[in-house]
Parts: sequence; C-alpha cells; structure tokens
Amino acid sequence: MAEFDYGQAIGDARAKYESIAKALDTDRLKAEIKDLEQKAAEPGLWDDPDNAQKITSKLSAAQAQLRRLNSANQRIDDVETLVELGREMEDADSLAEAQTEIGKIQQDLDDMEIQTLLDGEYDERSAVVTIRSGAGGVDAADFAQMLLRMYLRWAERNGYKAKVMDTSYAEEAGIKSATFQVDAPYAFGRLSVEGGTHRLVRISPFDNQGRRQTSFAAVEVVPLVEATDHIDIPDTDIRVDTYCSSGPGGQGVNTTYSAVRITHLPTGIVVTMQDERSQIQNRAAAMAVLQSRLLVLRHEEEAKKKKEIAGDIKASWGDQMRSYVLHPYQMVKDLRTGYETSQTQAVFDGDIDAFIEAGIRWRHEQRRAVAAEAEAAEK
Repeated sequence: MAEFDYGQAIGDARAKYESIAKALDTDRLKAEIKDLEQKAAEPGLWDDPDNAQKITSKLSAAQAQLRRLNSANQRIDDVETLVELGREMEDADSLAEAQTEIGKIQQDLDDMEIQTLLDGEYDERSAVVTIRSGAGGVDAADFAQMLLRMYLRWAERNGYKAKVMDTSYAEEAGIKSATFQVDAPYAFGRLSVEGGTHRLVRISPFDNQGRRQTSFAAVEVVPLVEATDHIDIPDTDIRVDTYCSSGPGGQGVNTTYSAVRITHLPTGIVVTMQDERSQIQNRAAAMAVLQSRLLVLRHEEEAKKKKEIAGDIKASWGDQMRSYVLHPYQMVKDLRTGYETSQTQAVFDGDIDAFIEAGIRWRHEQRRAVAAEAEAAEK
C-alpha cells in the first residue's frame, strides 16, 4: 500500500478551496450578507411574512456559506500544522488524525463545490415538485406515495421547509398525484435533477400470487415564480373549476367548494390545489404553480432553439432516469450518472443527497458539452 502523501493531499485541498472561494466570490458574498442584514433589520419587515421569510432564509444560507468557507480555510491551515508537528515528533497518532481530518476536509470541499455548479437561471429559487403515478396500476400509485415521502424526508433531513399543496388519492392505495413546495435557497437547482421517470421493481404487496411488478412514476420540478418574472396569463386563456376537496381535512374542507382546478387553454396544462380551506387561497396557489410551469415552458423553448444550433446530445432527461430494485436484489441506480447504492431503505428514507450531487455534476458536464458544440457550430 502506497504511503499517504500529506503534502499532495493538503495542496489539492487548498487548490480546491481557492477555486471554490473564487467561484462563490467571497467579497460578493459579504456584500450580499450586509445588504440582507440591513433588510432584515427594517422595522416593517414582518408586515409581509412571505417576503420576510425569503430574506431571512437567504441571509441564513449566505451566512452559513461564508462560515463554511472560512472554516475550511482554517481547517486546512490547522491540519498542515498538525502534519508538521507529527513529523517533527514522529507521532504516528497525530499523523493518523491528520489523515482522517484531510479526508473530512476533502468531503466538505466536494459538498461546497456543488454550490458553484448551481448557476442556472432559476437554480437559486424555491421548487414546486409534482409526482404522478404512471404505468403499474396500484403499485404505481403506491410507488408515487413512496417517492413523496422520500422527498419530504429529504427536505426534513436538510432543514428545508416543505409544504404539500395538493394530493389526489388513488382508490385502493397510494396517490394518483401530489404537488409540494420546498422553500429553501437553491431548492430548485438541487431538485431539478430529480425530474424524469422513476422505475420500481419489487414483489408486489398487492398481488396475492407474490409476483414481481414493475411500476413507474413521473417527477416534475419547476422553480417558484417571483413577481419579477412577468408571466402574463389573460383570463380568456384559463378555465377555473371549483369542487369539494378530497382526503383528510375534516368536514369543513370536504363539504365546501374550496378546491380549485385551473386549465390553461393554449397549452392544456392543468393545475389543481386543495391544501387551503379558502377557495381564494387555493386559486392564488394554483395560479402561482401555473405561472411556474409556463415559465419553465418558455425557458425550454428558448433552450430548444439553442440546442438546435448545437445539435442533440446523447444523454437524456427522458424515461427511466432512475431504477429502484427491491427484488431479486437491492439496488437504486441513476441511469444518467451511473451512481448506485444497495442501501434502498436509506434512499426511501430521504438519503438522496449523493444522487442529487451526482446529478448536478452530470448536468454541469452536459451544459458544458452543449456550449462547446454550439461554439464549434458557430465557427
């Protein structure tokens, strides 16, 4: 076994730190924190709770990011000193401790590097996620509910605020669809790599003959719209239907026409909302989701034009982006990145950060490939 090269490892860590600090622009980060602190100190901040929540959330995230950067820099200095002392004293325990710490620093730097890759137009937004059951009958509906739980647990593990906005329950088990919102800086940038078709292979708990079943669910992720997005939707372009909410919620919810369904006539996009008790609140929430989807549609049309110049790339965000196999073996594998794990229960309990980070790196490489092809096509 080759001897651990402390100098090389520390040098690599310092180079990666400097690259991250440059990409995140610490001066800009400090200026942003100062600006957000001034806004957070304004007397009338909480007159608009939604805006106050956004400001305090962004401030907390920016402060945490700066602390993490400063901590990484100090830890690199400290471990370098520890290595020097260990060598001078010929202390094997100190050197072993230093090697362990270098590994931890490298992992933290890898995590921070992900932040530098979230540079898409809407990556810093909150996210609206819709899960729909696909082929597979009751197993697919059950799988859709498993995915909903997985993402809500992921949000909880990361300290993100998540709110289920609409749920359509299946007749026998599971859900036909569900929409939820994750409010956190860069929630869209992270969750957007989860968009696509998910596949589950298992012994069906709903089959009395115990046969293996393959089922599918689709995940759609859109950024939350903001007032500056200017997505105008004329009243003549939408049809609004109201109906009684379904599922848990008590008599006050289930016997009043508080649920809202909005159909965007030009595109056929349908949005339903039933989380709130008030029809007015549900309509406002549904319009926000509709605007988000139209925003993504507009962005996709713009991207399509650029893609026509660059030509198509082999990798696709299409069908079966991830497989969850529970029988005859245990494996969750992302078919785009190749990342896989046999810890299936941990994944369904929300431990999906490694998949998300691999997806972000994969997406970054795809964007680079498209940019390079477009540049070559223009020459």
